[in-house]
Amino acid sequence: MTALTVPARPEEDDASLRPVPWRRMAGVTWRQHRFALLGVVTLLGALAVYLWMVGLQLHRAYAAAIACHPAGSPACQDLVNTFNGMDTFLANGVIWQALPVLIGAFVGAPVLARELETGTYRYAWTQGFGRWRWTLGKLVPLAIAVTAATGAFGALLSWLYQPYFATGHQALGLSETSPFNTGLFDLREVAFPAWTLAAFAIGALAGMLIRRVVPAIAATLVVYAGLAFTAGLFLRERYLTPLLTTKLTMPGSAWIISQWWTKGGTTLSQSTMHQVMDPVFQRLMPAVPPDQVHLYKLPTFLDTERYLTQHGYTYWTSYQPGSRFWPFQWIEGGWLLALSALLIAATIWLVRRRAA
Repeated sequence: MTALTVPARPEEDDASLRPVPWRRMAGVTWRQHRFALLGVVTLLGALAVYLWMVGLQLHRAYAAAIACHPAGSPACQDLVNTFNGMDTFLANGVIWQALPVLIGAFVGAPVLARELETGTYRYAWTQGFGRWRWTLGKLVPLAIAVTAATGAFGALLSWLYQPYFATGHQALGLSETSPFNTGLFDLREVAFPAWTLAAFAIGALAGMLIRRVVPAIAATLVVYAGLAFTAGLFLRERYLTPLLTTKLTMPGSAWIISQWWTKGGTTLSQSTMHQVMDPVFQRLMPAVPPDQVHLYKLPTFLDTERYLTQHGYTYWTSYQPGSRFWPFQWIEGGWLLALSALLIAATIWLVRRRAA
């Protein structure tokens, strides 16, 4: 049996190599991936400068609106309208949702896939470092770097949206958003880097399994999208048991999970409630000529709810209070961190098992 036909034995191969210091591997990792890391820092830095300028204007407008007295004066209403008018395309956070997966996919997927695709891993594995240390020395520093960078960016996003999360100013007519808002929850300083780390780990594992850079990036985008939708639509609301209340009004910081009507202990369907509420709404409608309706206060949905409550109906609300926001952040960050560690460990195990 010649040297070319001897089967690969990762444990013996790694043990026979003379250990190379970790700092040498750190230098190799930096040289190989410096352009990707510098690209991430440049992108986030440019966005941070823009967000800082927008945030300063937003915070100044908010501070001026809440400090103005009397609140009902025309001057104060102008300040409120100025703040509400700044509710631009940035306000719902959707535009930032792609950042974690793009950073994670374009940094994580090529880490192993590029060397496996080009075949340079054969040379790397013959050096005095060992394949599992080689993999660990590449994945862990890169994971820490992208997590730290996106953590700082998440803190900036949290500061930017703070005026929208402030409570107690509904009477002023200021725009207000629940901190559990689907587009904003995973943009804070805990969830944002955790999702980026998860995308990086998914990309690294996809690169090891597929061994092609472009398909690995595509697979990362698909898997990440499925995970994000599953968390947002099904998992997040179940982190803690929702509370129940019969109050007709809820604070803007609460996350309303579901609402339903009951009467005599029986839950009523939506179609049944539509049939009940339409006549009630008409009954509460002021009897005025059609051309003068605009001069009168029309009944609101809340008026109808109060009327039905007085006549034996009960309006139930299942919700998550705003006080649970940070526990939810740490729960989501915790399971994403555990998932990322598991995926990186699986990637290293696959590298050890792969024949050269």
